[in-house]
Amino acid sequence: MKTRRQYDDEFKKMAVELSQAKGSLKATAEELGITPQILTRWRRERVAAPGTPALSRAQVSQEQQEIVRLKKELKQAELERDILKKAVGIFSRGDRAADRGKYSDL
Repeated sequence: MKTRRQYDDEFKKMAVELSQAKGSLKATAEELGITPQILTRWRRERVAAPGTPALSRAQVSQEQQEIVRLKKELKQAELERDILKKAVGIFSRGDRAADRGKYSDL
């Protein structure tokens, strides 16, 4: 039977900071000889400030769902904005051509 390795708080803190600095959770975990799942759990634990209870999975998933919904709305709004910009450009070109025709008789 395999025994579980114990890591002190200082090692956990250093591992989390290193993974955030590098931006690569998997590479950091490999360098430290731990699994990415452990490092993910340590990062999640560090997010909760000391003295405050950690968020439950339901609360986190609700927040994540809200973030996903807002990102979709933002993407849709940006798409609509881009379409309107193109339409304004097309219509303004047509107006300029019509204006040139009006004043060419003078």
